[in-house]
Amino acid sequence: MPTLNRVQLIGHLGKDPETRVVPTGKKLTHFSLAVNNHWKSSQGEAKESTDWFFVEAWGRYGEICAQYLHKGSLVYIDGRLRTDKYEDKAGETKYITRVVLQSMQMLDRKAETEPVEMVGEEAASYEA
Repeated sequence: MPTLNRVQLIGHLGKDPETRVVPTGKKLTHFSLAVNNHWKSSQGEAKESTDWFFVEAWGRYGEICAQYLHKGSLVYIDGRLRTDKYEDKAGETKYITRVVLQSMQMLDRKAETEPVEMVGEEAASYEA
């Protein structure tokens, strides 16, 4: 049976993207993404909550994110979830889930460039 691991998000960057080079020599850019949810309570009161996502972009996508995105940028993200397991200093097992970017589109009204989108093999070749 086929499987699917896909997430689509529209949100605002919580901070400027940060880029680093991993030991394999590939560039990794990461940033946080805030997605707001709005609803009304049973009493009709407006409510809001924010979900935060950790996004990582590899290779050319990472370069584009670092160049054109900044804190507050509105962006559409299409990617897959990856969960890593590690042990903290106390020896407890911890998990962190990230969104690995596979395509994106800048949605700011005053975008400095045309939307950039890479799909398929081109996007997959930039993953770790």
